[in-house]
Amino acid sequence: MARKHWLIKSEPTVYSIEDLERDGTTEWSGVRNYKARSYMRDEMRPGDGLLFYHSNTDPLGVYGVAEVASLPHPDSTQFKQDDHYHDPDSSPDDPRWWCVDVRHVETFAKPVTRDDMKATPDLAGMGVLKRGMRLSVIRVTPEEFEIVRRMGRDGG
Repeated sequence: MARKHWLIKSEPTVYSIEDLERDGTTEWSGVRNYKARSYMRDEMRPGDGLLFYHSNTDPLGVYGVAEVASLPHPDSTQFKQDDHYHDPDSSPDDPRWWCVDVRHVETFAKPVTRDDMKATPDLAGMGVLKRGMRLSVIRVTPEEFEIVRRMGRDGG
């Protein structure tokens, strides 16, 4: 089966590429959007490529690459009463929220900024560049993934 490619977003004050580099692997938990949840639960598989995008920062952009490191599993935060992402209506017998673990692959020396991506004609169709796109997990094509990764390795 062909590997899929994704862009995952996080605010660097919540969880950054540097945090992932330090931790190595983490549960990509706390996603509370049904479409993003369904991507993780139904489509993401170990080895899928991930562009790690920092939102709500300056500059916005892709700061590195990760990969899916596990099969989908229930998001542990939904069951923790003291957690910000606790969902009292979700049950361990029928979990509402699913996630995958992600593993660090590389951190770019300089980010591939949103402006860099907008200025690249072959990236014009990327979901993250569309007005109003707020999903924290977005599909990207293999070509988009490789273009952004190459830009990141070349210094943005």
